[in-house]
Amino acid sequence: MNISANQLLKEAVNTLDQLESGDSFVIKDLFPGIRWNKFPRNERLTLGTLFLNYAKTEGSKKIVPDGKNSANQQKYKVL
Repeated sequence: MNISANQLLKEAVNTLDQLESGDSFVIKDLFPGIRWNKFPRNERLTLGTLFLNYAKTEGSKKIVPDGKNSANQQKYKVL
């Protein structure tokens, strides 16, 4: 599957509209089924960095970082 982290970021950001205030999630939750596991590991890691930067800048009115889960994945919370 040839998909770039930037394409995945756009897809993830578009999915945020489906979440409700107070929802907590990790990036993996924004992709249906097992699709996340099909993305190359390096693209998933890059997406994680891009999404965190998005959350701290332009997405800061919608979502905020909310610590890490037991798998050391960044959690986010919808405002």
